[in-house]
Amino acid sequence: MLRRAVLATALATPVATPFVARAQSFPKITIGMSGWTGFAPLTLAEQAGLFKANGLEVETKFVPQRERNLALVGGALNCVVTTVDTMILWASAAPLVQVLVLDRSKGGDGVAVRPGIGGWAGLKGKTIAVDGAGTTPYFVLAYMMRENGVSIKDVTTATLAPQPAAQAFVAGQFDGCSTYEPYLSQVRAMGADKGRILATTVDHACVVDTLGFQPAFIQANPEAVRRVVKSWYDALAMIEREPDRSYEIMGRRVNQTGEAFKASAQYIEWLDQAKNKDYVAGGLPTFMQKAHLVQRETGVVRADVDLSKLLDTKFLG
Repeated sequence: MLRRAVLATALATPVATPFVARAQSFPKITIGMSGWTGFAPLTLAEQAGLFKANGLEVETKFVPQRERNLALVGGALNCVVTTVDTMILWASAAPLVQVLVLDRSKGGDGVAVRPGIGGWAGLKGKTIAVDGAGTTPYFVLAYMMRENGVSIKDVTTATLAPQPAAQAFVAGQFDGCSTYEPYLSQVRAMGADKGRILATTVDHACVVDTLGFQPAFIQANPEAVRRVVKSWYDALAMIEREPDRSYEIMGRRVNQTGEAFKASAQYIEWLDQAKNKDYVAGGLPTFMQKAHLVQRETGVVRADVDLSKLLDTKFLG
């Protein structure tokens, strides 16, 4: 009834008509994501009406990472969010443009080792539990090893998803593991005599999540893209203004209490407009080059990706 009343008012009031026409001209936007804490403000923007307030109809869908890019190319999604290393992988197969940085991991991802392994050089010849090539835990291990003068080719990898990798390590198997929260906290709690964190993304900032569209969508709907970005900023402002309500909404989506969700958020950093502008002007281009190099050296990406086409900063405001 309310929607009908608004439409009737718009039709009766010439001044309101252009706004209605503009709002109706935007396509519905479906964002493929997961329950990762860093993406959660998109849930907030959807469920608290922030997308709608910006004239958009947006649906967020939980889609497994391995299927997200295929769904984008096939038209089931018109927007995806994932890590920069994965964006580079996807862009090697189909055109993709990042328009916004969502979050950076700050301790939420890391590599754990047995107490007797003194440093990165000590990993040579060891067996590390880590998810398969092309996943973020694998990239984290390869990136951190490269930054410390060794190669992932110097170790034997046992392919396990993040949760079982951490569980196996805690149970006494393998020399190390690469995983992320909340599973990394299982390692933190096991005691220094059994295992320790060698490094996290506090030490090496290599897990960065971005939001991307296909170039054709951006060309056809630039104003819609700009409003998606604005809605992200509005969600972060709401978290600042109404933290308890915001954490409750975001937590409910992933079956967590607001308090539990707040605890998980301590390991990530959401980027607002100022942080986005600062990061894309400096850190992000350098990180993308390093990430591309790691993906090429490990054979995850088999052809060079034009990084200049993978980032468009004009929608940051």
